[in-house]
Amino acid sequence: MWTGLIGHPACLEHLPPRGHPECADRLRAVVGHLETDAFQDLVRINAPRAERADLLRAHTADHVDAITGMCAERATADGYFQIDPDTVMSAGSKEAALRAAGAVVAAVDEVHAGRLRNAFCAVRPPGHHAERARAMGFCLFNSVAVGALRARAVHGYRRIAIIDFDVHHGNGTQDIFWSDIDAFYASSHQSPFYPGTGDASESGFLGNVLNVPLRAGSGSREFRAAYEREVLPAIQNFAPDFIFISAGFDGHRDDPLAELELVESDFSWVTHAICEIARRRCGGRVVSVLEGGYDLEALARSAAAHVRALMEA
Repeated sequence: MWTGLIGHPACLEHLPPRGHPECADRLRAVVGHLETDAFQDLVRINAPRAERADLLRAHTADHVDAITGMCAERATADGYFQIDPDTVMSAGSKEAALRAAGAVVAAVDEVHAGRLRNAFCAVRPPGHHAERARAMGFCLFNSVAVGALRARAVHGYRRIAIIDFDVHHGNGTQDIFWSDIDAFYASSHQSPFYPGTGDASESGFLGNVLNVPLRAGSGSREFRAAYEREVLPAIQNFAPDFIFISAGFDGHRDDPLAELELVESDFSWVTHAICEIARRRCGGRVVSVLEGGYDLEALARSAAAHVRALMEA
């Protein structure tokens, strides 16, 4: 059983304006680190486009139509369509977003078929801020939600867990699964911080959401304690059939957009811990999706540590 690396060159063609932190070099840095000899055993798969039916499980038809229908006539003079102050589309954004969501769909199918034990989707744009009916925070489609809901609808995995260790709260994922009793969403994140959600009191309509805010300056000790005390026991108690990870690496101490003090070994540690629960509870089924991380070297090293832990699971 192998670990998959799933992505597509089209994910490099989502091109926000010069100077935007969510740039194509992020993905180049991650993929470059995963091309070394240490990762030669990864099974590399080109992502398909997500089908409309997959997108509609996570998003409204109006939202899907808005993202897939952006056209030159609605763009600014420099060729961009500005969704909000942080979120823009360029000519290649639609294809990139469809391939990013399609990567998670493919990962689910491959893990279900037993051809992979687990998978990492090296894609962009990220997705966890995309709500059911709104793009925001650099995100167009919520790729992890698209994949998770396919696992249920197509392959019959009823109980889905999503663990999000991006430094920003995944408001979009929380929005999509807020009232879903068979889904468990857990997020550790810096707070107070963008997007302003993720308070510990936000527990889902049915108690199926766990938010663990971390103060600015928190490091390895606080992060690991939060998982050991709260997140990992909650995942075990939920007894998932399939586990998904929103793998953001912007909690690294070198990241320019945040103020946590994590290091590569923290991402390796939490990945091992999640995979151990998956081994005991759901046959090792784990699909991870790249979210944030904006210092190129820290991002690449952290993603490599994460993928190595998946390979060792």
